[in-house]
Amino acid sequence: MSVASPAQPNRIGATPLHEHKTAIVTGAAQGIGAAVARQLVADGALVWAVDIDGDAGRALAAIAPDRIRFVNADVTDSSALSAVVAEAVRDSGRVDILVTSASMDAGHDAVEMSPQTWDAVMGLNVKSVWLAAREVLPTMTAAGHGAIVNIGSLHGRMTVEGAFPYGVSKAGVEAMGRSLALDYGPAGIRVNTVIPGWTRSERVEQHFERIGPDEVARIDATHALRRTASPAEVADAVSFIASDRASFVTGATWIVDGGLGARFA
Repeated sequence: MSVASPAQPNRIGATPLHEHKTAIVTGAAQGIGAAVARQLVADGALVWAVDIDGDAGRALAAIAPDRIRFVNADVTDSSALSAVVAEAVRDSGRVDILVTSASMDAGHDAVEMSPQTWDAVMGLNVKSVWLAAREVLPTMTAAGHGAIVNIGSLHGRMTVEGAFPYGVSKAGVEAMGRSLALDYGPAGIRVNTVIPGWTRSERVEQHFERIGPDEVARIDATHALRRTASPAEVADAVSFIASDRASFVTGATWIVDGGLGARFA
């Protein structure tokens, strides 16, 4: 049996982490992206949620219609991202936070995989991260501040058989974060990467249903905490890293994996 997630800390009376801030979250319709959007709103931000899944995105926006603005767009389309940023700037005057969560799983044989599949995986998992940053960096530079948090994966550092080229793409996301942090740190912009391990998103829950409770229990046991994460736990870390309370943190990778990566073999 999985160990229960801890209760969230009592923050009554605390100043919201993101009061009066505007955030853009890509891949926001489900999983970690949706949890991040909800957490940023709970922490005071106005969130522009971007996703290709219109139904799930509209359902997310319905949770807080005055605080979540859903945009049904393809994040691999630079013109669509440019339009989102322009609209956010017209509405709020700035973009303070970018969280890039859009990605796809991939497990292919390196010989049998087509170049088209490679391009699709890299286009969503890596190129879209760059495109989103490319659009927000000018307005953040003009403002003299900003925070970008990219969602990577533990697979970018350690992986398993059959996870090619997913791990390759997530390693690229982490490397991109370091490069952007160095290049835009002088402009007051912080760039960090959060790499989750097993997180019970909708896709993972479906996978767990397929493999059955015995295999899920085995996966839980590989973690120091003897359980996998909820999307909300990852989102809480993302919100903190994007906040001024992490004002001297940039170019860093935050591992949010319940101790999975601490285990040897």
